[in-house]
Amino acid sequence: MLKMMTFFQGLSGHQPVQGTLDFPRSPQKLPSTSEAESETSMSVASSEDLVPPLEAGTALYREEEKTVKKKKEKQKKSKGLANVFCVFTKGKKKKGQLSSAEPEGTARSRQGLDGPPPTVEELKAALERGQLEAALPLLALERELAAAAAAGGASEEELVRRQSKVEALYDLLRDQVLGVLRRPLEVAPERLRQALAVVSEQESEDRQAAAAAAAGPGTLGLAVTRPRRWLQLWRRGVAEAAEERMGQRPTAGPEVPENVFLHLGRTMKEDLEAVVERLKPLFPAEFGVVAAYAESYHQHFAAHLAAVAQFELCERDTYMLLVWVQNLYPNDIINSPKLAGELQGVGLGSLLPPRQIRLLEATFLSNEAANVRELMDRALDLEAQHWAEDVPPQRLDGHCHSELAIDIIQIISQAQAKAESITLDLGSQIKQVLLVELPAFLRSYQRAFSEFLERGKQLRNYRANVIANINNCLSFRMSMEQKWQVPQDTLSLLLGPLGELKSHGFDTLLQNLREDLKPLFKRFTHTRWAAPMETLEKIITTVDVRLPEFSELQDCFREELMEAVHLHLVKEYIIQLSKRRLVLKTAEQQQQLAGHILANADTIQHFCTQHGSPATWLQPALPTLAEIIRLQDPSAIKIEVATYATCYPDFSKGHLSAILAIKGNLSNSEAKSIRSILDVSTGAQEPSRSLFSLIKPRPP
Repeated sequence: MLKMMTFFQGLSGHQPVQGTLDFPRSPQKLPSTSEAESETSMSVASSEDLVPPLEAGTALYREEEKTVKKKKEKQKKSKGLANVFCVFTKGKKKKGQLSSAEPEGTARSRQGLDGPPPTVEELKAALERGQLEAALPLLALERELAAAAAAGGASEEELVRRQSKVEALYDLLRDQVLGVLRRPLEVAPERLRQALAVVSEQESEDRQAAAAAAAGPGTLGLAVTRPRRWLQLWRRGVAEAAEERMGQRPTAGPEVPENVFLHLGRTMKEDLEAVVERLKPLFPAEFGVVAAYAESYHQHFAAHLAAVAQFELCERDTYMLLVWVQNLYPNDIINSPKLAGELQGVGLGSLLPPRQIRLLEATFLSNEAANVRELMDRALDLEAQHWAEDVPPQRLDGHCHSELAIDIIQIISQAQAKAESITLDLGSQIKQVLLVELPAFLRSYQRAFSEFLERGKQLRNYRANVIANINNCLSFRMSMEQKWQVPQDTLSLLLGPLGELKSHGFDTLLQNLREDLKPLFKRFTHTRWAAPMETLEKIITTVDVRLPEFSELQDCFREELMEAVHLHLVKEYIIQLSKRRLVLKTAEQQQQLAGHILANADTIQHFCTQHGSPATWLQPALPTLAEIIRLQDPSAIKIEVATYATCYPDFSKGHLSAILAIKGNLSNSEAKSIRSILDVSTGAQEPSRSLFSLIKPRPP
């Protein structure tokens, strides 16, 4: 991390250099033409040298130096520099813009009519003052030089001398033009148009030179100076300006990747918006000004992020890098309202190559999995500490409440949202990771809860904390069903540990009630079913007294617990009925017992249903057994047994034998024949709910 901080300081620590592309947010004072002076030095001829006339037929300098000087003095006395600037201003647009579209013949004729052409010294002085109007006579001078070389009247030495002067002037013009274009928002629009027109004129001249070179050999005696590629030089200057702008130090906050990325993104977006709004209307289409700036800024941004990605990044930096590459850059910059239409055809691409993005995403997923695991374990440890310290749970809407489920759901949801803030695809990938981490946590939760059930029985808030943890299962289940939308088999796997936790919690809550009911149920057999209604009334009263203990359960769990009570009552009743201490040899006795069982069954069903039990599946359990006891015809008994076995597939021959043993008037062969009916159902599916599997059968 220290190396990376040093890296950021090295990249952004330098101060902006003179000439950096600046995009002011408000209008600034624009420099006048005379103030835009260049410091570029060059070697030019002495003031005594003259540019040869530009009219057709004139190609050579005058031979006599003395004659040249006299001509110069005469020109200065008569018209002076007014004639020089007459060349610059005649034929201009209203505000002084150079017209690159003016035909060459028109320009030549005007030079001839307006007066003698400017000297090299005068052109140099004009260019040093930033007068870009000098570009046209300079171009004419270059063409005249080419014509003179083609005519063959001048010596090679003379041509070289004259070409060196022309190239020195072009160096001055190039620096002036590129200087204007380097800070395009700080110059007057007309001056910017002048500079752009000069570049366009030079590009046109480059194309003509290329066509002429393709048609035949070049001009003897002259060095090849075209193409000058000023448009390419401008693009290079754009790249340098972009690097300077993007390389400035962030104005606020420490130089950490997050702030550096923000600075780069904000600078690029604001600058490109300025290009679209203020430069595009002024630049000719051939410049592709928006694409040029966008590509330069993109390349610098991409190079910076690629350099950062080489370091060993912390979790936060990995996340921020992916957010910028996959989300903020393509969505908030490239596809922002002001830039989307302009950049659609530029094809900037991604800031990082796909392979590097996949590596970063894999690192992100690994980091998030470890982070989620650590946070969930920490939340569980804190909850278990509260249990051990006998901290009472909160009460919310009359129910015992624990924050554990909310904390875990929030941890999971934040990890999901964090991945989706990068891309939706990454959000789908992390969902699969979380579907592994969450069940592992729930198993840890179930184990920790089971340990608490064993060790915390003497604590004052033991039962309240048990209820609070059972209530937690509702929040977990609702979150998985509503937000995760996982397949049913996956949901069952996820809910497995919660089911065990809830079942163990119910067993704990019902333990005292079961202990109270045990001696009451034994009265059925001890009294040989002499007074079954009185015994059952005591059982129902005992249950009714205990029910308020479960009022702080969530409603759905209170119903489930009442179903467990309902199941316990039916199960214990069948167990007492199957103990074989009662053998009735007459049909009247069997019918009397069947009547008691029916009455007891109705009482149990009514009480449990009234208190919220949804266990309608238990309703035929006792009445059908009563009917088997009442019936005397073996065939009719077989029909009832077959029907019973469809309702309760776990009803076995051992269970049936215990019931048939009550019928003392049933022969062994008849009992065996009745039991055989269950052989037909041996291939039945496993029951979805257990009743007789909870009752130990006697051997048939």
